[in-house]
Amino acid sequence: MESQELRNAGLKVTHPRMRILELLESAKPRHMTAEDIYRHLMASGEDIGLATVYRVLTQFEAAGLVLKHNFESGQSVYELDRGHHHDHMVDIDTGKIIEFESEEIEELQHRIAAKHGYEIEEHSLVLYVRKKR
Repeated sequence: MESQELRNAGLKVTHPRMRILELLESAKPRHMTAEDIYRHLMASGEDIGLATVYRVLTQFEAAGLVLKHNFESGQSVYELDRGHHHDHMVDIDTGKIIEFESEEIEELQHRIAAKHGYEIEEHSLVLYVRKKR
């Protein structure tokens, strides 16, 4: 994502915004907490405070640049909105987040909504999983 995309989202290009955007673009794993971002910034010698990280993430979310997820761990995680829908699995032992796509699940959800006289406007599916032993 470039500075032009920040401008297109109605945001002024600032050093903290660019650095946080760069971190989210290169994030491995793709889902990061505000604290994860802050730690990465500190480790690379950046003088960007945690409050600034939260403020920028809130601005990015409002502008549609990032998605915020509140999984049952209690911590919010953020990922860039890459424009395609996917669902998540959360490993309840490790906290690892796994993305997946399933046309069958998507179809089934639409059929269930239609059966009850509804159309899906938006949805979120999170499976809480544990490795088989």
